[in-house]
Amino acid sequence: MSRLEIEHLVKQYPAGYAIRDVSLDVNDGEMVCLLGPSGCGKTTTLRVVGGFITPDGGDVRIDGLSILRLPPERRPTAMVFQKYTLWPHMDVFHNVAFGLELRRRPKKEIERAVNQVLELVGLPGAEKRHPGQLSGGQQQRVALARALVIEPRILLLDEPFSGLDAQLRIRMREELTAIQRRVGITSVFVTHDQEEALSIADRIAVMRAGLIEQVATPDELYARPATRFVATFIGTMNLIDGDVGAGNSIVAGPFQIPPTEGYRGKPGDSVVIGVRPEDFTIEDRSADGVGAEVVQVTNLGHYHRVTVDVPLAGRITVFADKTHAVSVGPCSIWPRRVLYYVADRLAGVAENLKAMSRV
Repeated sequence: MSRLEIEHLVKQYPAGYAIRDVSLDVNDGEMVCLLGPSGCGKTTTLRVVGGFITPDGGDVRIDGLSILRLPPERRPTAMVFQKYTLWPHMDVFHNVAFGLELRRRPKKEIERAVNQVLELVGLPGAEKRHPGQLSGGQQQRVALARALVIEPRILLLDEPFSGLDAQLRIRMREELTAIQRRVGITSVFVTHDQEEALSIADRIAVMRAGLIEQVATPDELYARPATRFVATFIGTMNLIDGDVGAGNSIVAGPFQIPPTEGYRGKPGDSVVIGVRPEDFTIEDRSADGVGAEVVQVTNLGHYHRVTVDVPLAGRITVFADKTHAVSVGPCSIWPRRVLYYVADRLAGVAENLKAMSRV
C-alpha cells in the first residue's frame, strides 16, 4: 500500500485555469473520490497524477517521492478510463497481459498473474473470449483487471461506470469496492455522481472551478457541508435568506433560530440557513410551528416528497415518512436541525429546535 500526496497543482490553458491550487493527501489503502460538476478540474487532476497532463505548478508524490518527471508508463500508477479501450482483435488474456508483456515478464509469471486477476474480478475462464463477446460490465471488469495486473501502488479511475445502465452501475461499484478493500490498493475515483461517491468513498473531495471546496467522509460531508455550494451539490438542501437579530438569534423568513454557542455575529449580518428536507417536521395545522400550505405530495416509494409554500421563505421541499399522513392543504412546519452560513461558509449548527416564530 502507498500514500499519494498532491500539492498545490496548477494547470492553465489559453481559455483559463483547469485547476488553480489543488492539494490532497490520499492515505494507504484509502478510496478517495473527486466529485464535482463537469469542468471543475477533477479529471485534469487525475490525469496529472497519471502523467497524461503536465502541470504548470505543484507536485505529485507517492510515498514521499516526486513522480512528475516520470512518463506514464514508468509511474507506479494505473488508470481505468471512462472508455474501456480494450483491443478488439485481442482476447481477454492478451488484453490483460499486455502491460506485463511490455515489462518483459516471464511467460509463466504472466499466465499466473492473469489467471489470478481474472479470478479476482469475477471472470475466471474468460481468457479466450474477445471484447465483442462480452457485456459492458464484463468489459469493465477486464479493464479493471488490466490495471490491477501490473500491481500499481495507486489506482486511478476516471468515471469508469458512466457508460453502464443504472442497475449495472450499482452492481459494478459494489464489486469495485469489494475488490479495492480486498487488495488494499490506494485509489482515486473521479465522478460527477454524488450517489456513486457517497456509496464507495472513504473520503470525498468536492471540487468547483478548479479548487477543492471540502474534503470529508461521506457522513460528515452530508451532515456539515462547509460551503453553500457543497450543501446544494450533495443531496437536497433548502436555503432561506436571513439575518442576525438581537442576542445573536437568526431570523430567516418566518423562522427564528436560537443563538448558537460560539457564533460571534452582530445584528444585521446576512445569514443563509440550510435545512435538509428530512430535517423538517410537518403536521396538520397546530399551535406549534409556522403556518404554511402543502401544494404537492409525490409518492416516491418509501417516502413522500412534499412541496410546501412557506410565508416569507417561498417553496421548500420536505421528505416525509410514508407512515406520516400528509395531504394538500394547510399545515404547520418547523425545522429540527439548521445549518447556517455567513459569507458562504458554514458558521454554525442549531439542532432539536422546537418553538419557532409564527407569521
